[in-house]
Amino acid sequence: MRTRDVMTTDVVVVEQDTPARDAARLIADRGFTALPVVDAFGALVGMVSEADLLRNRLPQDPRRLVHGEPVEARQAPADVVAQAMTKSPVTVSPNTDLAEVADLMLEHDVRSVPVVHEGHLAGIVTRRDMLRSITRADWVVEAEIHNRLAMVGGAQRWQVAVAGGKVSIVDKGNSATERHVVDVLVRAVAGVTDVEFS
Repeated sequence: MRTRDVMTTDVVVVEQDTPARDAARLIADRGFTALPVVDAFGALVGMVSEADLLRNRLPQDPRRLVHGEPVEARQAPADVVAQAMTKSPVTVSPNTDLAEVADLMLEHDVRSVPVVHEGHLAGIVTRRDMLRSITRADWVVEAEIHNRLAMVGGAQRWQVAVAGGKVSIVDKGNSATERHVVDVLVRAVAGVTDVEFS
């Protein structure tokens, strides 16, 4: 599967001069983990995350002084998104393999990755999007596979069973080329974790 198969295209974004408090409110209210930051032309210029907006935002409790605990000097929190955002975020294209996207997220410890096409934001893909794709009900996955296989040798040629995302296909013909095509078509279905022919 590719990023384009699971990404969200109707992306909520902020601009560099958006007040940091407004961005934080948007993240909290909408349940996001991060927001893409774009310029006036829709080009991605950064990402701002929960952690970015939380940094130095909460003051230390002044009651610590009563108990003789030290109060550390802290930097002032960001006023606008530009002061808090990550300026060179990890990005992917609509054609990036989802396995690669998952590896990037884990490697860089991010929960969402902007999808960029020709320099402009095309969408966003989150860990949740990928989890949804691998947890689809087997009967839904099987129905989609049947629809796709109707194009290759007719639906009656292929017997399909799906269990836990693993697809078993019985081929009533014996064309290696058609099996290869079917393998590619089936592996591109969201929720498929493996394909086996017999």
